[in-house]
Amino acid sequence: MKKYGVDNVMANASNQKPQDVYFFCTCLVDLFVPEAGLDAVALLEREGVRVHFPEDQTCCGQPAYTSGQPEEALAVARQQLDLFPEPWPIVLPSGSCAGMMRHHYPTMFKGTADAAKAEAVAGRVWELSEFLVRSLNFNRPDCGQSCSVALHTSCSARRETGALSATRSLIQGLEGVSLKVQEHESECCGFGGMFSVRHPEISGGIVRDKVASIAACETDALITGDCGCMLNITGHAAKIGRPLNGKHLATFLLERTGGKTAAEGKL
Repeated sequence: MKKYGVDNVMANASNQKPQDVYFFCTCLVDLFVPEAGLDAVALLEREGVRVHFPEDQTCCGQPAYTSGQPEEALAVARQQLDLFPEPWPIVLPSGSCAGMMRHHYPTMFKGTADAAKAEAVAGRVWELSEFLVRSLNFNRPDCGQSCSVALHTSCSARRETGALSATRSLIQGLEGVSLKVQEHESECCGFGGMFSVRHPEISGGIVRDKVASIAACETDALITGDCGCMLNITGHAAKIGRPLNGKHLATFLLERTGGKTAAEGKL
């Protein structure tokens, strides 16, 4: 089966910095953490990239797909295929959704009339951090005070995109930021979309371990590129009285490099 990993996306990318990209914000960001999407757009535009936001975008289809409902997932995913007519990169502020579109669309649509279209879309999908590093060569001076952070990379982002190495590279490029590796860094946060609904006891046990591991680092913030994970981790931390300062990578990068974030009312 054809793979759509980082190497395949890189092979389809030009050596020249792209002038235009599509932005697929994901339904979770749109509904729950819109500032993360706005800050991601601000980062891209500040690098001289024109960002195009298809107004008809909805969900990538992952919730239905991982719930064992392939037909429903296919119907939702099919609505996204015609949103990207130009051969521009498709950038997502979520490794989970990027992994879904890059790896699973070709399998889902195999044997259908939309197979070629799905493969073409999959081959242009980028998770935000890998796009910043590998396509835009993001490198801006750190304007913030000294701080320490812990990193959480979602399971999908870690295994299906280049988000882990790219995000580490971006954080380590900030002179005043110290990255502390949490003991359970490679482990799931327990969210897993519908997994947390179907198996709440297991999910709760996983997130308890994750929160304890991050809290033990005694950092100033938790940085992640997936808002679902961030909401799950910070929500549990607040519930047990150990609040964590969670930030999406886009917001953290923007504020550290002198940009105005959505929370500051500038977007």
